[in-house]
Amino acid sequence: MKYPRYSEPRLREVLTDTPAVGLIGPCQSGKTTLARQVSGAERRYLTLDDSGVLAAARADPIGMVQGVNAVVIDEIQHAPELMLAIKQTVDRRT
Repeated sequence: MKYPRYSEPRLREVLTDTPAVGLIGPCQSGKTTLARQVSGAERRYLTLDDSGVLAAARADPIGMVQGVNAVVIDEIQHAPELMLAIKQTVDRRT
């Protein structure tokens, strides 16, 4: 059974004008479910639980986020170097 994510409408609203958003919360609180719900045709979903995606993120974090307009990256804590790459990319665009 899926429970409604009351933060989903607000997250979708924030994503319309904010270049980067982080979802933080305790384990098993529904972050991945919410991330998948806001991904879709307009946002590609990537998870760093996938060893290939994780290896790519660690090998070339700038290359992974450069040129990407809208992406959901789940389990980003596995490649903290992506945070700086995202910040640099966002800063260059604004």
